[in-house]
Amino acid sequence: MTAGRRYLLGVGSVAAALLILSAALGAEARVGVWVALGTALAVQGPLGWWLVRAIGSPRFLLVWAVGIAARFALVALFALVVAPRLRLALAPTLFALVCVLIGCVVVEALVVGARQRQAEVR
Repeated sequence: MTAGRRYLLGVGSVAAALLILSAALGAEARVGVWVALGTALAVQGPLGWWLVRAIGSPRFLLVWAVGIAARFALVALFALVVAPRLRLALAPTLFALVCVLIGCVVVEALVVGARQRQAEVR
């Protein structure tokens, strides 16, 4: 399986897990979770794909650092602007946002590790 497919499968799994868990929440919290999920995937998807494409290149660490900074900025933006302005429940919204972002970072680590192991075998 290619690194790109591993990444898509992993991100899809993170999204599916959060959607399933959101069914247990009340309506107000669920809306915030869904907004956080959609936004996190819209930001994380391209960042993670960029990182996967940079595996083994000299710009890998730069891409990784830019991605971490973008994620941090997204959480701050949600906490200070988006959630209050949209009147979303702050705790479930931020918790969901951070969980999706961390889940996607774990997926990236697994994809990078698998890719490096494949390179070592060759």
